[in-house]
Amino acid sequence: MEEEPARPAAPAAPTPPDAPQTAAAPEPPPVDEAAPVDEAAPDAAAGGSRRRGRTTLLIAAAAVLGLVAGTCTGVLVQAGREPTKLPPLSQAALARGEGAAPKPLPADQDRRVRTDGDLRELLLKKPRGAREIEWLDGVDGWMDLATYVGTFGSPSEQFSEYVHDDFRRAAVTRWKTGATRTVEIRLIQFHQEEVLSALEGSDTGRHWAGWGREDDTDRWPVPGTGDGEVFVHNRPESVDGSPPLYSAEAHAWRGDIEMEIWMADTERIGKDQIMDLARRQMERL
Repeated sequence: MEEEPARPAAPAAPTPPDAPQTAAAPEPPPVDEAAPVDEAAPDAAAGGSRRRGRTTLLIAAAAVLGLVAGTCTGVLVQAGREPTKLPPLSQAALARGEGAAPKPLPADQDRRVRTDGDLRELLLKKPRGAREIEWLDGVDGWMDLATYVGTFGSPSEQFSEYVHDDFRRAAVTRWKTGATRTVEIRLIQFHQEEVLSALEGSDTGRHWAGWGREDDTDRWPVPGTGDGEVFVHNRPESVDGSPPLYSAEAHAWRGDIEMEIWMADTERIGKDQIMDLARRQMERL
């Protein structure tokens, strides 16, 4: 097997005949070693710049010393002066305007006085001829938190929610009229320091009143309550094998109090009956 011949080197590029010839660089002039050297002449690249930096430093140092001296002088002058008396913290009492001071609202007009008092006094009174219900939950018209959430389907979950919502107290009354009609009214009060818990509780009650029963439930707003509503359920329901009962309910709120009304009967409940209770109860709040 023959070896591959070596690739020849590329030939040098010929110079065009008319290309201009590059002029040779001129040589520096000869140095006259016998010429005298001026030792005092400044060096522009070294000696001159060093002298300018030294002058700048001297000026800056003088400025700093001047500031320090001025500050020390001011401190000494201030220390030699007598202390300036400060004005008294108490201010002169403002003159009372002419006329008598406004009188506080009477208890029947001051809502805070009513709602901070005995909450049971705000509940509607039992109508004439109504009978008390023996299985009334609570003690002497009061419901503690455990008793109140026990009326829900998931008491443990509701207990945590009402603790978070600053539950304060709840008052309840129940009565029975005729052979089968029962009425229950609850007033739930909250501390309401961070959350409008009464509003949220009323919204939750109105949501569950219509949830899943839209086709057989009528609803109307309660006048003067903003978003309060009454609900009449037109289909009877049986609970734990009991006889089927028609029901109606009302949910509203005012201030820090949530209102709930529940009615049940073997006969259908009319709108006017539940609306009258809701309207009169809200007027007491």
